[in-house]
Amino acid sequence: MKIAIAREAIEIGERRVASIPDVVARFVQQGWEVWVEAGAGEGSYFSDDDYRAAGATVDGDRGKVWGEADLLLKVAPPQDHEIESLRHGGAIVSLLNPLGKPETVQALAQRQITAFGMELIPRTSRAQSMDVLSSQASLAGYKAVLLAAAALPKFFPMLTTAAGTIRPAKVFVMGAGVAGLQAIATARRLGAVVEAFDIRPAVKEEVQSLGAKFVEVALDEDTVAEGGYAKEVSQAAKEKTQQVMTERVANADVVITTAQVPGKIAPTLVTAEMAAKMKPGSVLVDLAAEQGGNCEVTEAGKNINYHGVTIMGPTDLTSSMSVHASQLYAKNVATLLKLLVQEGALNLDFSDDIIDRTCVTHAGEIRNDRVKAALGMESVKV
Repeated sequence: MKIAIAREAIEIGERRVASIPDVVARFVQQGWEVWVEAGAGEGSYFSDDDYRAAGATVDGDRGKVWGEADLLLKVAPPQDHEIESLRHGGAIVSLLNPLGKPETVQALAQRQITAFGMELIPRTSRAQSMDVLSSQASLAGYKAVLLAAAALPKFFPMLTTAAGTIRPAKVFVMGAGVAGLQAIATARRLGAVVEAFDIRPAVKEEVQSLGAKFVEVALDEDTVAEGGYAKEVSQAAKEKTQQVMTERVANADVVITTAQVPGKIAPTLVTAEMAAKMKPGSVLVDLAAEQGGNCEVTEAGKNINYHGVTIMGPTDLTSSMSVHASQLYAKNVATLLKLLVQEGALNLDFSDDIIDRTCVTHAGEIRNDRVKAALGMESVKV
């Protein structure tokens, strides 16, 4: 089995790498041949010599590294010109954004690539150690609070000084998934008073266990989708939620929004009117900026001033923490490979739910029904 590790495209700002030297060393010990594209680890501060010391071969010829690999490991979804570098009939493990950009999946199928989408790992206890979305979301939640703290013209913690007492900052976290919970924990560590909201009532105990107050809104409908993700709710439910949220947002010094629905535009949690009512100097960090934003005025990749409020739409938080992001991603991928590679060959046992749900394309066919629907097709074979 010849495994290759890709150098990510610098122009898109991706600094992570799909595998780190420590993990590569384990691959080599298992008898796998590992090739690394020269410079692959530079964005995460791993040198080519680090990979050579781990037993990998480093080569700057992309055509050779990608074109001869049985399996390519990557982080960011491959761009159109990158897909052309893949060996016809080869395999790739990467984030693919299959619902956001199904055309990429279609191009992989046309090239007869067996593609595994890391974001499709099922949310089960058995697959927990492979869950890339959770490991990367935790980083984003942490960094979001640090950005907010740096932008806020106030202290986070309560301080008692000779000049008087400084009240702690009020932080409101909207969405209590992995990113939201990490944001809550980080804000609490910095001394803020934290409130949090999620349409899934089951997360109340987790929020409270971190020392935050859970804001409850009674909704007369199911709010949990398959895998434990938040489900898109009705317009009536959205309006009821916004009525409760308006007051919380207006009183907060910092608002962190994290709500995302896989394959859909992010729900609007903070309207322009709500943002305008926030206190001058307050900060909103929108972690759903790439999916359209939870705040109506968010601009992806930009920080804007909206009626005296700083609205931040970061799109590269995990990449900005590339050392630990790569470490966690590499371990997630390595755990998946224990299933995928058996006796030096790909194991395509589709009776295994992890393999079945993660494998998006194989033998020229798009295997994911939601991707087919996004492309307006019932089936795709080439």
